[in-house]
Order: sequence, then C-alpha cells, then structure tokens
Amino acid sequence: MVLYIDADACPVKEEAERVTTRHKLKMFVVSNGGLRPSRNPYVENVIVDAGADVADMWIADRCGKGDVVVTADIPLAAKCIATGARVLRHNGEAFSEANIGQQLAMRDLMADLRAANPLGTGGSGKGFTKTDRSRFLEALEREIRAAAR
Repeated sequence: MVLYIDADACPVKEEAERVTTRHKLKMFVVSNGGLRPSRNPYVENVIVDAGADVADMWIADRCGKGDVVVTADIPLAAKCIATGARVLRHNGEAFSEANIGQQLAMRDLMADLRAANPLGTGGSGKGFTKTDRSRFLEALEREIRAAAR
C-alpha cells in the first residue's frame, strides 16, 4: 500500500505524513516543485515537469488496488478509482465508483456555467477549517485500514 498526494495546493500534507509514518507506509508527494522536501524516510518528494496534468498522470500511471490517493482533482480521482485505488479529497470526502460519475458531471456543468458568464466574479470558495482537517484525518485512517484488508 502506498499513499499518493497530489501536492499542489494540498493543505493536509503534514497530516498525511504523520498518518503514513504511524502506519509505516510509503508516501509520494507529487508536485511541479516549490515544496520543501521532507526528511521523513517514508516520504518521497516527486518533482514532475511543469505542464497541465503532469503530476496527475504520474499518480494515475502508478496507483492501483490497495493504494490511497489524496486529490481535489476530479478527473484524476476518476482515473485512480478505475485502477482500484481509494481516493479522498483533502477535506475527507471520499470519491468512489458510486459518486465519481456525478462528480464529473457536476464539474463539467460548473465549467459550462462559468464559460457562459465571462464577467462572473466567481467566488473564493469556503475556507479550509479545523473541522475539515479533522475529517480528513479520520477519513485517511479509515481508508488506510480498509485498503489493508
């Protein structure tokens, strides 16, 4: 079992590192750069070339059944689920075979709505809270235990 972190803009890298260290699991932190490398022997920082979806493809090409992936990227989540990996958002919500189709459809709908309103100001979204962080830690623990079965 391996944990893959889609690290660009991921607010729970440190929490994931603590959990994987406790379970003695390998963790890949994948990004386009700009992250401080960890000295933890269970953590490997992977710097990929710049470009659209390069980090996503690195993760999708390697993850599989029994692995856990942390990402907010819905297309990446769909690819990882197809390989049998378990996938979490950084707020602890799980992507699954049961909900990924709806998630992809909603993502596409929202993209169409944003494109139809070029003057829309958009929103900053809701902030990442302590509750989200706590929910992530519980969900990661649950997914690691489930993947180990």
